[in-house]
Amino acid sequence: MPQLLVGAKFEFMGKRKYAFMLSGVLLLISIVSLLLHGGPRLGIDFEGGTFVQVLFDRRVAIDEVRGALSDAGVESAEIQTIASEYGENREILIRMKHHPSRDPFGTVKEAVLERIPDLEIELRRQETVGPKIGEELRGKAVWAVLWALVGIMIYVSWRYEFKFAVGAVLALFHDIVVVMGLFSLLNMEISLTIVAAFLTIGGYSINDTIVVFDRIREQMRTYRREKLPVVFNMSINQILSRTVITSLTSLFAVGSLYVLGGEVLHDFAFAILVGIVVGTYSSVFVASASVLEFAAFTTKRAR
Repeated sequence: MPQLLVGAKFEFMGKRKYAFMLSGVLLLISIVSLLLHGGPRLGIDFEGGTFVQVLFDRRVAIDEVRGALSDAGVESAEIQTIASEYGENREILIRMKHHPSRDPFGTVKEAVLERIPDLEIELRRQETVGPKIGEELRGKAVWAVLWALVGIMIYVSWRYEFKFAVGAVLALFHDIVVVMGLFSLLNMEISLTIVAAFLTIGGYSINDTIVVFDRIREQMRTYRREKLPVVFNMSINQILSRTVITSLTSLFAVGSLYVLGGEVLHDFAFAILVGIVVGTYSSVFVASASVLEFAAFTTKRAR
């Protein structure tokens, strides 16, 4: 593996109080935004909505369909092409919020024909997800995230020590709340795809955190008489090259999805991009720094 920042001697733990202040501000802004907006803006997966699958008689650009629906007042519609024997961009699936007084297919057909008058449109499938089902999905999504946090705490407590588990869970909580707060500030919707992104962010963050913890534990055994801030700084600097290369590689890959993946993957890729940056930061300045602060209450070596 190519090496970067070889022999780095950054004083990470000496800046941990400033990092705690920054994280506190980010969390405060995120929580205030969520409270002012009455919680995250939920997509049709959780609020309920209608799925309309239509077939055109020729290829139509997705942007044309999205623009037509937007002009007709159908906001936040999710549109994606479906691979079929009819050819690319001829059959699409539209997910939009349900309105009892409006015919979904009729709305789509009228909006698209307004922009492309000579187009023939055929209804292939139409389904409605009610608010009750959306509420069940919302509850399951919350429990999925909570159980993931509990499982991680149990594993890290068993694999390392309880203070490491506290640091890991604090970092995960920090990452998810900050990303969710950014979505709230930008008025972006939370869908099942974004929940998957949150779990992906959690996986990335805990993986990076475990790498840091492994080196810290190894160095704590090697340098038993050294003060913990020195050991923590030494450990983080030693794996800094790996952390930077891994983060940059991930950013390049997800950045390609963000730029080239289209509207369907845009929000998912955006969440992962932010999550990688925040997760890399939290592995050092939240997880490791929290473990050091926790240890300060139990041993003079941490001071």
